[in-house]
Amino acid sequence: MTGEEIGTRDHRPGDPLIVFQGVRKIYGQGQAAMEALRGIDLSIGEGEFVAIMGPSGSGKSTCMNLLGCLDTPTAGAYRFKGIEVGRLARNQRALLRRHFLGFVFQGYNLLSRTTALENVEMPLIYRGTPAAERQTRAVQALDSVGLKGWESHTPGELSGGQQQRVAIARAIVTNPAVLLADEPTGNLDTARSKEIMEVLLSLNRNRGITIIMVTHEQDMAAYAGRIIHFLDGLVDSDQQNGRAF
Repeated sequence: MTGEEIGTRDHRPGDPLIVFQGVRKIYGQGQAAMEALRGIDLSIGEGEFVAIMGPSGSGKSTCMNLLGCLDTPTAGAYRFKGIEVGRLARNQRALLRRHFLGFVFQGYNLLSRTTALENVEMPLIYRGTPAAERQTRAVQALDSVGLKGWESHTPGELSGGQQQRVAIARAIVTNPAVLLADEPTGNLDTARSKEIMEVLLSLNRNRGITIIMVTHEQDMAAYAGRIIHFLDGLVDSDQQNGRAF
């Protein structure tokens, strides 16, 4: 299966980009079994900005692992662009991640001895993109997150907010359909957090990237157009956010 086949197979215009149908996830066996997700029904359309909230142990991190194709459901179906992810082989899930998903984490996960430009180029190196094209696209990605002129700086020469911008640029340099952000402002102060949320909001509105973000912070969730609360492995509430920026 190629990236192009994933992008077109069984998916029609107007269909949800992501569908969870009765998704369960159980870790362990017998008396040690723990049901992290207890039958989730969920759909997310192209271009949405969704915030996922909930207390520790509510299932939101498990949900993100499934969305990111880092794990598969124990039962139920997860469909991405019409493809049932649970039926894909491991290498096919890796292909889906490579072509359609970008990841941003609480920790910036940058290579400390390489420049911002080199950090952003990394996903393109794995794709085999020619050097000249890699550099052009990395410069454009850094510019899109407000870091034009900072290409040659290493992470040690950047603030926390700037490092997270580099991480976002690295996530979007492959032009993903979906950006999965796990507590992207968790290590930042209020001012830097708002700056990062403005970057994400701009990527959603101006580039049409679907953003799914896990956060504990209500102020950060307020930037999303839709807020989903998890509780005890189930969706407790799913509401449009009238206060979205």
